[in-house]
Amino acid sequence: MRKASASSASDIQLHHWRRREFIKGLAALAGVAGLSAYDMRPAAAEPPPEIKKIRLVHNLGICLAPQYVAEGLLHLEGFTDVQYVEGSTEPNLSFIERGEADMTQEASPALVYGMDQYKSLVALAGIHAGCYELFGNDKVKSIRDLKGKTVAVGFLRGGDHILISSMLAYVGIDPRREVKWLANKQGDAMRYFIEGKADAFMGFAPQPHELRAKKIGHVVVNTGHDRPWSQYFCCVLTANRDFVSQYPVATKRALRAFLKGADMCANEPQRVARLLVAKGYEPRYETALEVLKSLPYERWRVSDPTDTLRFHALRLHEVGMIQAEANRLLAQGTDWRFLNELKRELKA
Repeated sequence: MRKASASSASDIQLHHWRRREFIKGLAALAGVAGLSAYDMRPAAAEPPPEIKKIRLVHNLGICLAPQYVAEGLLHLEGFTDVQYVEGSTEPNLSFIERGEADMTQEASPALVYGMDQYKSLVALAGIHAGCYELFGNDKVKSIRDLKGKTVAVGFLRGGDHILISSMLAYVGIDPRREVKWLANKQGDAMRYFIEGKADAFMGFAPQPHELRAKKIGHVVVNTGHDRPWSQYFCCVLTANRDFVSQYPVATKRALRAFLKGADMCANEPQRVARLLVAKGYEPRYETALEVLKSLPYERWRVSDPTDTLRFHALRLHEVGMIQAEANRLLAQGTDWRFLNELKRELKA
């Protein structure tokens, strides 16, 4: 596997799953779930992808399992060169906008914010809901209690920052003026909360499990269970506009790999958890399994991602964090034709 082109070699982390290893794992997964669930015959009837290389953004996170399970499926879809660009120190969408990556899973509020800032983003499908939990100290019992408080986030404009901003807007608090943000790019947000430097923190799996194990803070909002957040997608698959335009067959094939990866997470969480541990994405099997079981990976089949993006667009527009109106933003930044085709093709 060749390295992707980027600003420096140290910014690139490549993860390779040999075809033979993947097929062995796929066979184990399909042995219980049923071979028809991962039938590759529809793909075989299509033209091959126009390009054999695809670049994804790498971030650690159990809920991103479909993206990592999809690596082997992408090989079966005809991609011979699957690359991961390291994306832990800036928003994933920056890599998509600059053309350094072709696709990534991204938190839906951050995608809405990015669609307003960038011109090269196209949302292709919702993947699943849940995965974020807002933790607070004794001073924070509800979202409204965040007014005037300090909130720790990974970095500004990241998924946690924009999601909390949308939540604040929903209850009438201006996230730009009425909250103090504590952020850096070193992954210290949870540590700030643990040390008492922040009143609240948005945990991303497996962080909530670690906080519960240490009995630190309490859950203010669980986006997997608490309305209205549980009604909407957390992660949305986003692509570079030029990639989608130039390579429509490759786009559909890649999306199919992601959606089948989500199906695997829903149908065989135990086996996917073992694969995540084996590949080093999460060292603790029980933690990986708990997260996988808690997330509705089948949501892509039944929910309309337009509703998610419109909800956050309205909230962020209300507080001036985005300039474009919701309908214009959605018209310019979404393309559901591949998703609609695959919903029919992969109908359970």
